[in-house]
Amino acid sequence: MTVKARFAPSPTGMLHVGNVRTAIIVWLHARKSKGHFLFRIDDTDTERSKKEYEDEIEASLKWLGLNWDEKAHQSARVDRYDDVITKLKEAGRLYACYETPEELALKRKSLLGRGLPPIYDRAGLKLTDDQKAKYEAEGRQPHWRFKLNHEPIIWQDLIRGEVKFEGEQMADPVLIREDGRPLYHLCSVIDDIDFGITHVVRGEDHVSNTASHVQMFEAIFDVEDKPRAIPQFAHLPLISDKEGGKLSKRLGSLSVHDLREVDGIEPMAVVSLMARLGTSEPIEAFSSIEPLIESFDFSKFSRGTPKFDPDELLRLNAKILHEKPFADVADRLSAMGLNGVDEEFWNSVRPNLERLSDIKDWWQTARGQITPVIEETDYIAEALDTLPPAPWNDNTWMDWVNVLKEKTGRKGKALFMPLRQALTGMEHGPEMDKMLLLIGPEKAKERLSSFKKAA
Repeated sequence: MTVKARFAPSPTGMLHVGNVRTAIIVWLHARKSKGHFLFRIDDTDTERSKKEYEDEIEASLKWLGLNWDEKAHQSARVDRYDDVITKLKEAGRLYACYETPEELALKRKSLLGRGLPPIYDRAGLKLTDDQKAKYEAEGRQPHWRFKLNHEPIIWQDLIRGEVKFEGEQMADPVLIREDGRPLYHLCSVIDDIDFGITHVVRGEDHVSNTASHVQMFEAIFDVEDKPRAIPQFAHLPLISDKEGGKLSKRLGSLSVHDLREVDGIEPMAVVSLMARLGTSEPIEAFSSIEPLIESFDFSKFSRGTPKFDPDELLRLNAKILHEKPFADVADRLSAMGLNGVDEEFWNSVRPNLERLSDIKDWWQTARGQITPVIEETDYIAEALDTLPPAPWNDNTWMDWVNVLKEKTGRKGKALFMPLRQALTGMEHGPEMDKMLLLIGPEKAKERLSSFKKAA
């Protein structure tokens, strides 16, 4: 059997950290199995679906390196949905209901008040043709429910193990709105059948939906006289914040667009975190996706709630940048307006980068205008007098501080820190043997001399 899995976002908003995790896991599973990855746009919600969201979702997948073998749109398959709907109605698996939202809410409240589960009473099944005609004469249009068989629904979930629901304890789901538009549930099942989907991966908040879907699969196979081939299901625990609570609105809606364009996160930092989040394997910084493909297995996922920590994402991001060769970032640096950055500069400052954009600060520190911090003027005057002449090399810094050490008797922090502050205006940064070469003799002399101008 060829594995065929799908990622099916709705283009009603940006791709956020929750659903991007699903996309990454589905993709890794398809690639590990040498299978087929379907990118399906679930755009039946014509009021909220927008082309700009679809374009952004597509751009996000490309940025993450998640290529697809096939792309489909639900909006192009309306005739197919109508055909299946007709067959299900004829078979008695879809039935018309005329309750208003207010009437349904009242029924629900009444059941709950009596300590009963809020299961729909199937009143629609008892309506006569005359009663239906009367409702329609009043201007009511029916919504259509799927008639569940009152029997056990069981499947072996790839993460949760055996899952069991009792059909009689479930309410018949609404599958068609009053305006005639089919809901996601029915369209998704029809698509999964037609595209030969073998594995459905989604959040655990869909577990009860899956119970209904299993019977929808069976009903469609029956009305179309097809062999039953229900996909395997994997329901991922939903992500929490780093304290184990529900994701805040800000984190829960954190989009890939923001990670890329605003926060300057590397795509492999996102993939490295989301591929291992909630598994038994350590979260590490990967510069290539290949090891994540090779190690992927649903058996490694826990049912426990995984915690999303933005700080961990930044740590991974920094580690990836620290290993990046100059060739991988040269074009991006040019696009940032840093055409003067060469391989020597990159190798010197990259151990101090958390985001690629941080390099602008180090470029300014080395080549731009800074405010030197000079508190010990006598020592800096001595440093200025002993500053080695050009040309400089890799040994210049140590030669210089050794001379100062001998002249002043200073050592350790007292020897190095005033020089760093005077040359960079900071107390931390790249190794000073590298930084001194980046600053160069002329700027170094100018910065060390600044205390004279202040005086």
